[in-house]
Amino acid sequence: MLVLLADVVSKHVVVANLTDHAPVRVIPHVLTLTLTRNPGAAFGVGAGSTVLFTAVAAAVVVVIVRTARSLGSRGWAIALGLLLGGALGNLADRLFRAPAPLRGRVVDWLELPHWPVFNLADAAIVSGGVLAVLLVLSGIELDGSRRP
Repeated sequence: MLVLLADVVSKHVVVANLTDHAPVRVIPHVLTLTLTRNPGAAFGVGAGSTVLFTAVAAAVVVVIVRTARSLGSRGWAIALGLLLGGALGNLADRLFRAPAPLRGRVVDWLELPHWPVFNLADAAIVSGGVLAVLLVLSGIELDGSRRP
């Protein structure tokens, strides 16, 4: 829930302070705070499919919660926690932000050079995904056992 809390609070602060303001260069040529509202998925793909992305995010949340019952691995708990927190953060935007429920736009605000604007939920999803891939490649199962 730490990821969800950090994402929700950061988006609240960004919307309150950056709406109708120019981007803020925190570290020149490295990090800029730029408020955008994304109706699509990562990289703005599928802007007309917001309802579909909402349904997919809800399904991901259900699968992660069901899978969490059988976890015996700290690594998998962290990976799934990152994925769950990120999915819930962006799902909350889709459910509760304008223009309408199930069609809300996700608040993105972190901009790095040569990379689309993203948010903490996106960073958590990517980090959780990378960790999950590393766990699979290491042969670590959800229950904590090692695959031969």
